[in-house]
Amino acid sequence: MRYQLVIFDWDGTLMDSTGRIVQCLAAAANDVALPPLPAATLQSIIGLGLEEAIRALYPEADGERIEAMRQCYATHFIAAEQTPSPLFPGALVTLETLQREGMQLAVATGKSRRGLDRVWGNTGLGRFFHASRCADETRSKPHPAMVQELLDEMDCPPARALVIGDTSFDMEMAERAGVDRIGVTYGAHPPTRLMPHTPLALLAKIDDVLPWIGVAQRVAAD
Repeated sequence: MRYQLVIFDWDGTLMDSTGRIVQCLAAAANDVALPPLPAATLQSIIGLGLEEAIRALYPEADGERIEAMRQCYATHFIAAEQTPSPLFPGALVTLETLQREGMQLAVATGKSRRGLDRVWGNTGLGRFFHASRCADETRSKPHPAMVQELLDEMDCPPARALVIGDTSFDMEMAERAGVDRIGVTYGAHPPTRLMPHTPLALLAKIDDVLPWIGVAQRVAAD
């Protein structure tokens, strides 16, 4: 098999949470009296760590306002996630198939560690993954640190790893780490933002990645 390790982004790649993130960002900005922004602008920063995202959206905001918005966002998102966001169609069968084939799986996400642990606890999906990196424990995307640290932890050379994500931040992170990458087109960023980072492919469905990994058989559809 060509790849030893597959590194997934989370929001917008496996979990259909983009709309919820946009709503919570808008609510948090309103809470701290920052001006409203178009939904497309809010969506454009998904994939960054939360503090980096807020700074990108509101460069005029001081540190106190950024921290207040961060806390308000967390409150809104935790309340919304009492009902977990759904996985994208084909995501569960993809994870089940790769697990059955003995593939090493990891997550590199802009979520905080508490956020990722919470969603894994609510959904039971953490059982699929051997390792993970979150934005509050290393450098935020698009810096390559998340991928580099996962490669070291899993003892995997860059040539044997693949990153799958929905944003330009995912693609740039993988490119800078010297790792193959595949973009999905149903998430936060359009293909025009993914293409400059030369992904191997742009896929409309997550389970279409399986042939690229060298897996033909699939478990029953989810």
